[in-house]
Amino acid sequence: MVRIGLIQMRCEKGAITENLAAMAGYLDQAAARNVDIVGFPEMNITGYADPTRDPAVKLRLDGPEVAQLLQLSQRFPGTILSGFIENNPKGKPFITHTAVRQGQLLGIYRKITIEDEEVAWFSPGEETPIFQHDDLTFGIAICADIGNEAVFAACQRQGAQMVFELAAPGLYGDQATRNWQTGYEWWAGECQDHLARYARTYGLWIAVATQAGRTSDEDFPGGGYLFAPDGRRLYATPDWSPGAVYLAVDLQTGQVQVL
Repeated sequence: MVRIGLIQMRCEKGAITENLAAMAGYLDQAAARNVDIVGFPEMNITGYADPTRDPAVKLRLDGPEVAQLLQLSQRFPGTILSGFIENNPKGKPFITHTAVRQGQLLGIYRKITIEDEEVAWFSPGEETPIFQHDDLTFGIAICADIGNEAVFAACQRQGAQMVFELAAPGLYGDQATRNWQTGYEWWAGECQDHLARYARTYGLWIAVATQAGRTSDEDFPGGGYLFAPDGRRLYATPDWSPGAVYLAVDLQTGQVQVL
């Protein structure tokens, strides 16, 4: 049995203090439910910001913001998966996700699949690491990795039982006329089309956490999902609203309970 939290979080761009404070609230909820692993969406600390316009969003692994994250993790007994824009002294920054537990940095994953408009802003990572929480071996995929089957195959090859797809797919179109239902259904369909197949092909549990709601200049569709190794989607958040779901997952029987 593993207890996971999937955070459908609104992450304002450049609002690092605000986003860390929001994380603290979700972690308190997770701790009250004895959750093992909490997955926050892509760039949840920095927001999905343009690093060429706002250099302050480029964080260092040894910087004060990550130190705050590690300090925050001391109040939560489980593992926290959290993302930000990571400074790269050799070029364009990385889209990075950390795994931290009890004040310790367990490891990082730098998004490999950099496509389309992201190419101008970010460098791709080069490795697909796996992580450990007690008896569970898991991997991390970030947003556009959903279209890169090799990421999921590499996790499975290294012994991962579960992959967390942590995302921030921006919605196109005018914010004033946003159709939230259409945006939510689009991302839900992307997850169904790709992740159900990967889960079935590689025998993986796949959990999804997505940025949600309106930021200063971009909207995000939300979406928290859980796919079983046979490809079935066992859980889906009901809509695009910011919030969280906490699930108890029996990896042997496939039973899922909302906490």
